[in-house]
Amino acid sequence: MNELVSIIVPCFKQAHFLGEALQSVLNQSYTNWECIIVNDGSPDNTEEIAKIWCNKDDRISYINKKNGGLPNARNAGIQISNGNYIIVLDADDILHQDYILKTLPVLQSNKELAIVSSYRIFFTGNTSNIIKKYEASGSTYRDLMFENVLMPSSIYRKGCWKEVGGYDETMIKGFEDWEFWIAVLKKGWKYTFVEDYLFYYRKSEQSMLVDTLQYHRISNMEYVFEKHNDIYLKHFANTKSYLFFLINLYRNSEIKAKTSLEYKIGKVILSPLKYIKSLFK
Repeated sequence: MNELVSIIVPCFKQAHFLGEALQSVLNQSYTNWECIIVNDGSPDNTEEIAKIWCNKDDRISYINKKNGGLPNARNAGIQISNGNYIIVLDADDILHQDYILKTLPVLQSNKELAIVSSYRIFFTGNTSNIIKKYEASGSTYRDLMFENVLMPSSIYRKGCWKEVGGYDETMIKGFEDWEFWIAVLKKGWKYTFVEDYLFYYRKSEQSMLVDTLQYHRISNMEYVFEKHNDIYLKHFANTKSYLFFLINLYRNSEIKAKTSLEYKIGKVILSPLKYIKSLFK
């Protein structure tokens, strides 16, 4: 049970949240851990904050590297880690104090498991300001093909990271954790959830996830589908159904937008401008 767990904390422009994330590491009831802060070329005072925490506890260490994106930063930290189990913790998120204590034994007791996750809480400001609670289930890659139900900070075996060559460093626009889970699970591994709220995900108006979902969702999905086309072709019927579901979803959203009052008002306002523009052609 008392094996070393390596917690990797990449940080880029999140120095103002870093202390809260590291305090949640320091608060762990399971004490055999190391924490590696990875400064991914952040232009803020990440280094200053990181060194303060390194001085607080010798289990915390720090590396500074040129900016290479989140998957590159995660790989850099894991590469120098010493534990057989990995948790990647984004610098703005928070672990429950019993996170390792309750997830690690589940992973250790079942040799079929590569990953153990938990239920999570979405919050703003502080952890008492809860937006929603999220529960998920599943066990194989098939449960993950069309939606990433696993949080990035799920605990997993370092050997699985080695087996698939780490995080895909070309995926700098997000979804790198989803692709990583699929790569691991299609090797035959399984995952599970601890049915307890052990992770706090900070919700903000501006974040990498918000940017990804707004601007890069389709291109990222296309990349994952192409990279792992063996499983998507194997389950072609499900893949086809999901893609048509997306087409209808976007089509209905477009129809709804075009029939909205705001769209109609905008059309009326712009009509004179279009007429004037046509006179100059």
